[in-house]
Amino acid sequence: MKVSRAQAEENRERILDSAAQLFRERGFDGIGLNDLMQSAGLTRGGFYGHFESKDDLAAQATRRALQGNREQWKKQTDRSLQAWVKAYLSDTHCNHLGAGCGLVALAGDAARGGPAVKQVFAEGVANLVATLQEQMPADAAPERREQAMAMLSTLVGALLLSRAVGDTGLSRELRDAAHKHLPAGGR
Repeated sequence: MKVSRAQAEENRERILDSAAQLFRERGFDGIGLNDLMQSAGLTRGGFYGHFESKDDLAAQATRRALQGNREQWKKQTDRSLQAWVKAYLSDTHCNHLGAGCGLVALAGDAARGGPAVKQVFAEGVANLVATLQEQMPADAAPERREQAMAMLSTLVGALLLSRAVGDTGLSRELRDAAHKHLPAGGR
């Protein structure tokens, strides 16, 4: 049965949304095409009509996840950088991989991924640094960029380690220490 262009685009968007969530939850190798397509409400047969390969999907889903992060970060940091930092390092964010920060969830996969995924990830990091840079207190742009990079690295590292140690006191300690020592937006 032939689908309209509008339906094909809607199907593609569903696949990307599902992949962005599932890759954050399970990693690129943690889910097969059958399960991924099923989560989008489609069959595996339609996959190659939308993507060249699973690597192509991984790159596009990474872009989707990181664009979503940037939109959220921009909206939230415009309101209050301190409130956003608190939310980023919260138990809720720590415990929800599929809806959480794509940098934390996908960094390991991106490091082992192909050139397309690495490029998308690098662009995503650069965009998030630019978003944070606008909020940094330094007077000169190079210092604001450096503060943004330090803040991003601290936040991502703290959340990554917190998730890795599980639901323990150490998880909370890591996030509290990061919050306390941020270059901007700390307590």
